Amino acid sequence: MQQKTKLFLQVLKYSIPHLGKCMQKQPLNHCNFADHYYNRIKLKKYHLTKYLQNKPKISELARNIPSRSFSCKDLQPVKQENEKPLPENMDAFEKVRARLETQPQEEYEIINVEVKHGGFVYYQEGCCLVRSKDEEADNDNYEVLFNLEELKLDQPFIDCIRVAPDEKYVAAKIRTEDSEASTCVVIKLSDQPVMEASFPNVSSFEWVKDEEDEDVLFYTFQRNLRCNDVYRATFGDNKRNERFYTEKDPSYFVFLYLTKDSRFLTMNIMNKMTSEVWLIDGLSPWDPPVLIQKRIHGVLYYVEHRDDELYILTNVGEPTEFKLMRTAADTPAIMNWDLFFTMKRNTKVIDLDMFKDHCVLFLKHSNLLYVNVIGLADDSVRSLKDGKLVPMTIFHKTDSEDLQKKPLLVHVYGAYGMDLKMNFRPERRVLVDDGWILAYCHVRGGGELGLQWHADGRLTKKLNGLADLEACIKTLHGQGFSQPSLTTLTAFSAGGVLAGALCNSNPQLLRAVTLEAPFLDVLNTMMDTTLPLTLEELEEWGNPSSDEKYKNYIKRYCPYQNIKPQHYPSIHITAYENDERVPLKGIVSYTEKLKEAIMEHTKGTGEGYQAPNIILDIQPGGNHVIEDSHKKITAQIKFLYEELGLDSTSVFEDLKKYLKF
Repeated sequence: MQQKTKLFLQVLKYSIPHLGKCMQKQPLNHCNFADHYYNRIKLKKYHLTKYLQNKPKISELARNIPSRSFSCKDLQPVKQENEKPLPENMDAFEKVRARLETQPQEEYEIINVEVKHGGFVYYQEGCCLVRSKDEEADNDNYEVLFNLEELKLDQPFIDCIRVAPDEKYVAAKIRTEDSEASTCVVIKLSDQPVMEASFPNVSSFEWVKDEEDEDVLFYTFQRNLRCNDVYRATFGDNKRNERFYTEKDPSYFVFLYLTKDSRFLTMNIMNKMTSEVWLIDGLSPWDPPVLIQKRIHGVLYYVEHRDDELYILTNVGEPTEFKLMRTAADTPAIMNWDLFFTMKRNTKVIDLDMFKDHCVLFLKHSNLLYVNVIGLADDSVRSLKDGKLVPMTIFHKTDSEDLQKKPLLVHVYGAYGMDLKMNFRPERRVLVDDGWILAYCHVRGGGELGLQWHADGRLTKKLNGLADLEACIKTLHGQGFSQPSLTTLTAFSAGGVLAGALCNSNPQLLRAVTLEAPFLDVLNTMMDTTLPLTLEELEEWGNPSSDEKYKNYIKRYCPYQNIKPQHYPSIHITAYENDERVPLKGIVSYTEKLKEAIMEHTKGTGEGYQAPNIILDIQPGGNHVIEDSHKKITAQIKFLYEELGLDSTSVFEDLKKYLKF
């Protein structure tokens, strides 16, 4: 049972899509969902019916390797010729330090989606979808299957690849950096590969094969950010394309997931709090789907299959069974950074293995980076409001002296039960190299400490996240990490709610703030049901249109509603012209109102008063957050250095080593 549990959790982690207003790098990639949920809900096992047990199995389809993220090409340990064995009595921290110091420095590159199926590897090479024999994947000997330029898109890239079971067809989802719209192309594999079909606005898609060995493609169609329709299509002589299912409740969306063994296709219908799963037989895709459990408000569940058994991961019941499996080996590292459980207390680094179920830290090249979490065992880090312990993750150079005089960049999110994103990025590395302290505040509303941690920071408990953020920054200052005049804050999407609220309630804690596609006008947005995500978001923010309780509560923290004449930190906002998730109109209204309040405050100050800079940088395109935008990265770093009066020459030189300008 333990082995099955472990397998299922690992499978699920790379299989289902993200929820929430912020779909960070690839908003609708259905290959990346459960990393925010798999680590805190109970696993149950159910036997299939005799009818299903007697069905033969089909071969496993290849799965996607997550795509278009920065990777460290040389992070795997390299054994040096004169490497000496480490002493057995060396403590864990020193072993990690000694091993990492022998590794070469990183080089960073963009890697694209890649799928292995049969004897081939399918991937993007230049502007083409190609495949090569598995043993020749590292050579230039490949077969071009499709030229992406045929779609007439600006700098297209492949977001997801699925290969039909017998390799007669391959389907690829293609999109661009500046738009969430995507096109799914189906390529017939032959001596002369040809595009058989293309479908616009596809979100998730999977192949199955019917009783007559015909390939059937199931896919979901997205309209106005809502994914409510499922289609199934066949190709060749028996070409058809028909709607299979429509979800009528606009607060739910649908995504498809093929079980790891390819035995069943699951049709997942869900919103932020509730899910419903239907099974489509991978051998009889024309049969009606089978309902696992009808939707019950507050019940989330996901389904896997192995050895004629269904594994159901759910938030119902006590999670005892899963907790027994939560070990260091099961914890996913970020970009291959080594896992290390540690804590700094009284400047002495000690091994705290007892906290491994609560505190995951990431360490790389310990002569440059030091990772430190405070808040799990120290009463001084308790939130000032209600005594909750709030975890923080801190990065800084090991040889940094007088940390109180170092610049600090605080990160926050705190929404949708999603963990604060701490993936490695070159701009973060160069900031640490230049002496900055990076702090990640895992406030309530996020998912770091489980479902209850999320529940304690949503609806009429949103102010808990704000209290946590204030307590974290005050604790950092109190423990000698920087000072208000050198403290900056960054947030994107829904994280803008807490960042904007802090600027209103406690602006003296900050010197400068950078926001990307920030959600700043909560009240007016949630009262506008014509916006594509309003109904889906009610479980997170409440319904101010029908319930005065939620309306009055949102007014207490909404950044736009609480702007007032006072001193503010300087703020740099990056917005996207056609962003459907956070409309530009709300950001522009916030910026204008904020500038008016600052002008009003300035009238009552003396001649020497320096008003904060408020910058709105509107980028073209319709994406929500563009992580790899060099223009955005350089603009934000330039803003932070100028506001703190720091020399940015060396940091931009270092950044050029990692990014192609």
